[in-house]
Amino acid sequence: MTQRSPKAHRGPFAAGDQVQLTDPKGRMHQIVLQPGGTFHTHRGSLKHDDLIGAPEGSVITATSGTAYVALRPLLADYTLAMKRGATIVYPKDAAQILAYADVFPGARVLEAGAGSGALSCWLLRAIGPEGQLVSFEARADFAEIARANVTRFYGEVPPQWRLETGRLDVAAAGEPASFDRVILDMLAPWECVPDAATALIGGGLICCYVATTTQLSRVVEELRAHGGFFEPAAWESLARGWHVDGLAVRPDHRMIGHTGFLVTARRLAEGVTAPPRRRRPAKGAHPEEDPGTHPRAHPGADPREDPREEPREEPDAPQLAGE
Repeated sequence: MTQRSPKAHRGPFAAGDQVQLTDPKGRMHQIVLQPGGTFHTHRGSLKHDDLIGAPEGSVITATSGTAYVALRPLLADYTLAMKRGATIVYPKDAAQILAYADVFPGARVLEAGAGSGALSCWLLRAIGPEGQLVSFEARADFAEIARANVTRFYGEVPPQWRLETGRLDVAAAGEPASFDRVILDMLAPWECVPDAATALIGGGLICCYVATTTQLSRVVEELRAHGGFFEPAAWESLARGWHVDGLAVRPDHRMIGHTGFLVTARRLAEGVTAPPRRRRPAKGAHPEEDPGTHPRAHPGADPREDPREEPREEPDAPQLAGE
């Protein structure tokens, strides 16, 4: 019987493949197929040999008569079920990071805060075999969990991945100004902004993942104060499923709400300073400033405008050449 690496994503199931079994109530179990193995649940057992050689998408019946749909787990399924040390980056946020940090095949990425390895799995898939991912994790126990989780998903330690135990060390990561992307998932990412600036090429991008509004505020202001980054962008995403059954179409009662904020900013060329960004802050946004400097606190300001309300402005759409 041929044994195939767990990295396989198509074809009949083989020994060593990861399989996700889903019962009629939607409960999922992940197993690794082994010749002669048996999977036991409170609803009976089923033999691995009944799955080895079967096509993906098969239905297998346990000894109790319960039917299970057998599929290879998606990376989203795998990361949600993986062993955790630190809290994982949820798939909805990982997708946003890959899209808005523009992680591309062949990219050189520096990651600080590997945690349980969930985001590392996504980054490795995005950069492909021609890219490079250097991950730092301050805690040795978390680093071992991350290494085990990544190895289990890919079937080996990916050759384009290097995991370092310890705090972010740009000198140990590689040549200065050689990384396309820096991803920070840690308690105080603002402390690493100078290191990120040193590591990034001109036009490179930093992406920070933080949990609270105080962290969000501090990292954005640090990026602005550094002077080597273009204006940062900050946002969060919420995911809500829908129940669809005939005419009963409604939002699910449960949803994945707030998990974290994302901040991105582009690295400027060395020695370049961005022109001041024109912003109209609300009164009191910067209490350390003289109130008389507020753009509306001067003679002639329109008295109908509420100085406490920020203007709502739609972002300018990118213009294509020739428009």
